[in-house]
Amino acid sequence: MPRAVASRPLHFIWLVDASGSMRDDGKIQAVNNSIRDTIPLMRQVADDNPNARVLVRAVAFSSGARWHLEKPTPLDDFSWQDVSAGGLTDLGKALRLVASQLAIPPMEERALPPVLVLLSDGQPTDDYKGGLEALLEEPWGRSSVRIGIAIGRDVDLEVLQEFIGDPTIRPLQANNPEALVRSIRWASTAVLKAVSQPSRGRLRSEETSVTVPLPTPVTVSPSGPSSEAVW
Repeated sequence: MPRAVASRPLHFIWLVDASGSMRDDGKIQAVNNSIRDTIPLMRQVADDNPNARVLVRAVAFSSGARWHLEKPTPLDDFSWQDVSAGGLTDLGKALRLVASQLAIPPMEERALPPVLVLLSDGQPTDDYKGGLEALLEEPWGRSSVRIGIAIGRDVDLEVLQEFIGDPTIRPLQANNPEALVRSIRWASTAVLKAVSQPSRGRLRSEETSVTVPLPTPVTVSPSGPSSEAVW
């Protein structure tokens, strides 16, 4: 079914921690599998919200940061190639990389708030505050909906909360593969649906933020052997 002519671009960007610790206990492979498995669900949400034209990209960061998927890619053409892990945790460089793409141009003024989903299992090893400042200096950076997913129990939750920038939204805690799957599914479907609503419009130059009401995340029950913390 063709998209409506008046549909607005909605940029969805994964920021994936690819540091050496992500190799432990199968964390990076769990991320790869979870993102790949959620693609059909993202497509369904996009089909149900034709006013939004979803474009996906991905950044991987370790010792430095790089575009894992550089070109804004329509969901119908989006596929996930595995990220491999090794190195440091240069979150600041990843945020600067994203900030460079949220300037106008190349971002469109007539767009919906971008969605940035950060997945990490540790602590930044570079100037993440400078990177976050660069991101928030861009109008679309300030207006982006930012979600943080903490993989394991060694994450600096304060850093993720700074990235989110909204005290009403807490980092999602994923201590096992089941929780990671649910967190990624919520971030890539429920959040995508909320941002896709027709009430979201053009960014005005004087705007510093866009409020998007988000649904409550689905949590994983702590009972049962499949929910035991393994990370």
